[in-house]
Amino acid sequence: MRKFKQINCEKVFYYFEEISKIPRGSGNEKGISDYLLSFGKGLGLETIQDEALNIIIKKPASPGYEDAPTAIIQGHMDMVCEKNNETIHDFTKDPIELVTKDDFIYANGTTLGADDGIAVAYAMALLEDNTLEHPALEILLTTDEEAGMTGAMALKPDSLDGKIVLNLDSEEEGKLLVSCAGGIRTKSTLTIEWEEAKADTKEYEITIKGLSGGHSGSDIHLERGNSNKLIGRVLKNLLNSLDFRIISLNGGSKNNAIPREAIAKVLINSQDEEKFINIISTLREDFKNEFRVKDPNIKLETKVLEEKSKKVFSKDTTNKVINLLYLYPNGVNTVSSDIEGLTESSTNIGVVTTNETCIEYDSAVRSSVFSLREEIVEKIKCLTDVFEGTVSNTAGYPEWQFKEDSKIREICKDVYKELYDEEPEVVAIHAGVECGLFKEKLGDLDMISFGPDLFDAHTPNEHMSISSVKRVWEYLLEVLKKIK
Repeated sequence: MRKFKQINCEKVFYYFEEISKIPRGSGNEKGISDYLLSFGKGLGLETIQDEALNIIIKKPASPGYEDAPTAIIQGHMDMVCEKNNETIHDFTKDPIELVTKDDFIYANGTTLGADDGIAVAYAMALLEDNTLEHPALEILLTTDEEAGMTGAMALKPDSLDGKIVLNLDSEEEGKLLVSCAGGIRTKSTLTIEWEEAKADTKEYEITIKGLSGGHSGSDIHLERGNSNKLIGRVLKNLLNSLDFRIISLNGGSKNNAIPREAIAKVLINSQDEEKFINIISTLREDFKNEFRVKDPNIKLETKVLEEKSKKVFSKDTTNKVINLLYLYPNGVNTVSSDIEGLTESSTNIGVVTTNETCIEYDSAVRSSVFSLREEIVEKIKCLTDVFEGTVSNTAGYPEWQFKEDSKIREICKDVYKELYDEEPEVVAIHAGVECGLFKEKLGDLDMISFGPDLFDAHTPNEHMSISSVKRVWEYLLEVLKKIK
């Protein structure tokens, strides 16, 4: 039995729809940042836009809360931009087309951006409503969380006063997040040696598609298919039996999303065509069997290209490209000994890109233990060195360690029990949130993260529960009332 009536949150959905009209992929946040700047100033509140386009909006305490500690309400304004191949959508200018089905909000063939647009909508509704009871609020909406957390990295320590942080970037209602993994982006690069395409050959396009994909942190333990690794396996099987050349190899679009599609263009000798078809046919059946539960819609397709390319990778480059991809670390590396079922460290090779001069393997490495993260990075470097490539590391961010003594955690647990007559689940996750960086930047903070039910983040099937959004809004308001 719930002890509180559900509080109307019409404004939350209104603002979610409004921000969905503004393109806000990572690195393209100027429009949404300016919109939030104007929103805060329009309410007559102190509003700051820093050099990284982060937005800070400060709202005074409501009557009776003047002596309460300031609370930072935090989320990120950017989103992962993924779409189905057949979907016509330009993330740099087109609005997200929202679709409702039963209790869920989806987008039409693209990511929804509820990660973390719902936090922005919650924050805007909090700021606008002057009937609510709350301590002084500092709304912090960061940029570039999905691509490298550079917004959080750019925060200036003197821009915020609060020592309590409510991060609204979690995706499972009823779970209070108190710790998360750190991470780093690694990129291996191989130089391409080109040669002229030979006569009496056929050009084929090989495609892996139909995979579910998912978040490279929170979904990595599900062992779904990674299109880049699978296309590497196809090419390795061909290499074992045929003398062929790669023309191009591309897969995935974000290193923090498990890639769903990959395409390789290859040039084979005409006399090897039957053998090529047989190898593909065998692998197609193997993949269907291996992923019949975890990725039942997997497809391995080929087609002959009528216009042949004039240049191809050399034999040496073809071998190096395939072997590096085949051996590249991917998936769960270690599982936590402290928390049952928690992935401790992992790698996701999210993007493979062919350029004029080189081919790049872009991956996200995550770990809740810094030394294990560094070990994975070193393994990638050693492996890349074997194939005479280079490695660069960017966008490293720290893990968020569990805090033994946390008043906000106890408040959140008590409110949940009071509202729903059951205990919330206190959890750690393998995905990354910005809390580790906030502690590094702002000192000793008392932090917690929660949010409504979101599903299939970082994929075009991303969707959000309407009823859960309403319950978490109610929960958030009750938590703020208890901060005194």
